[in-house]
Formats: sequence, C-alpha cells, structure tokens
Amino acid sequence: MTTSSGSHRTEPATTAAEREMLDGWLDYHRQTLLWKCEGLRDEELRSTPLAPSELSLLGLVRHMAEVERYWFREIMLGEDLPELYVTDEDRDGDFHFTEAATWAETEREWRAEVELARRAAAGRSLDLRSRAESHHRGEVFSLRWVYTHMIEEYARHNGHADLLREHIDGATGE
Repeated sequence: MTTSSGSHRTEPATTAAEREMLDGWLDYHRQTLLWKCEGLRDEELRSTPLAPSELSLLGLVRHMAEVERYWFREIMLGEDLPELYVTDEDRDGDFHFTEAATWAETEREWRAEVELARRAAAGRSLDLRSRAESHHRGEVFSLRWVYTHMIEEYARHNGHADLLREHIDGATGE
C-alpha cells in the first residue's frame, strides 16, 4: 500500500514467550486493519465494492469492535454489556449503517474497545477460564483460546480488508 502506517506495524519477536507472542500478533493484526483504512474518505470506508457482499472497511472495524467487546469482556469477564451495533432485528448491524456513520466515531469506538480488551486480559493467566459461556457454543474458554481466536478473526478480516482496499483505490500491500 502507499500509506504510511503499515510501516508502523510491529512484527512480534520470533523467539518471544507465549504471552508476548500472542499479544504481539494480536496487536500486529489490529494495526493492519487500521492501515487498510488509512487515508480513505468516509464515503470510501462505507463503500461496498464487492457486490453482492455487504462488506465495507467501516463495517469490518465496527465488527471487530463488537468482537473485542464480546470475547474479552462479555465472555472472559462475564460482563453484561449491550451490543454496540448488533440488534435482535439486525444481527449484522455492525455492517449496516447510515451515511451519518463516520470514520472518526468508528475508530474512536474501536480504539476504546481494544483498550478495554487489553485491560481485561492484563495480568491474567492464559489458562484462566471464562466467566461466561459463548452464546453460540455454550462452552467456557481459556484466555489462550480467546487470544488465538482473535488473531484468527483479525487475520481473516484483514484478508477481506485487502480486497476491499484494492477495489476502492488500487492500493495493495502485505
């Protein structure tokens, strides 16, 4: 890509201990998603250039804010939180928004959820079991599993972000 923050991504140390490695890869993928959005106007971030898909860069960031909130706070800590964007009527509400949705607001909400997720995990053992069960699977999870899942979730959606960005302005990158 021709944007600059990709150079600000920090690759995890290749010989790090497990916790440092998991934190490093999760932060790397968080930074990658922001990089894919860098330098675009709100209209471009809201655009859905891969019809019939409803995916947009703005929607991906909103989705990842929901995912951070769900896994680190609702599942791991057992907090009873309202959804940010999803409703009973619209389970894909993170991808459905109006022209009023802005990058500034979305980025602020995402950054807040990332910071709260970091706090939720800080100082806790990777073997810690979640206080709540998943709504989808009815199981408890270790913090290690949540980290691994979050890395997978970001990596998958960063692949989507690659395709969206290339269709929006032709920018490509690793």
